[in-house]
Amino acid sequence: MIDRDGLAEFLRRRRESLQPEDVGLTRGPRRRTDGLRREEVAALCHMSTDYYARLERATGPHPSEQMIAAIAQGLHLTLDERDHLFRLAGHQPPLRDTTSEHISPGLLRILDRLSDTPAEIVTELGETLRQTPLGVAVLGDASQRTGPARSLGYRWFTEPAARAAYSPDEQRQLSRVYASGLRELVARRGSQSRAAAMVALLQDNPLFREVWDTHEVGARPTEAKRFHHPSVGHLELTCQTLLDPDQSHRLLVYTAEPGTESHEKLQLLAVLGSEAFAT
Repeated sequence: MIDRDGLAEFLRRRRESLQPEDVGLTRGPRRRTDGLRREEVAALCHMSTDYYARLERATGPHPSEQMIAAIAQGLHLTLDERDHLFRLAGHQPPLRDTTSEHISPGLLRILDRLSDTPAEIVTELGETLRQTPLGVAVLGDASQRTGPARSLGYRWFTEPAARAAYSPDEQRQLSRVYASGLRELVARRGSQSRAAAMVALLQDNPLFREVWDTHEVGARPTEAKRFHHPSVGHLELTCQTLLDPDQSHRLLVYTAEPGTESHEKLQLLAVLGSEAFAT
């Protein structure tokens, strides 16, 4: 059963304990509110202000599991706090395993401070969970991807555009890397895992089968990443990775060497914004 009063109180307390800087927002000079405003939390949770405000007043509808998950992420809750929120809303908390898409508050705080840098948080299958604004401008809006295509490894084998920026030799090497990583995940997670399901989906793909059948493991990518952007053309970036071992999430940060053409293009994209990707 939902505990409406407990849910409302918990939401209010968590909102009031957060400051704009905690969630990547700018504090205005005339700000008087203790903590975040309701409309700010609603925007972080991708829901209407009215819906969120009704939950805080204990007058709202019974929120779905999807809504509670969005609120838990928007409020930067820990796993323990997330589980408590689910129980207050009358739901069983999600399993704490590698399939969880709940990002840790620490990783989110780092991402929120990278507003001028292309960065993203991905799952172990290469599914993008969150992007910085410049990450959207460089890589495209990951929220538009659905199903298996959320995974970069899946797109590598099924979408020629994912391989377009690389030479044939580099394509073969990266195909080995993606197949090797997927094989290691299947061995680690088991035959009933999402990794195994992805292998099954790719079995009829000749590019995938060519490298999969070699049974190679241990192939690792280089730090250098190449992208072909529809507005600024080729980008050569260096990728640095920060791992959250508890969630098996990775924060990927993309930078360009100062003084290079790619660095200038990144600065241009910072001005153009995400609209540049769609043009």
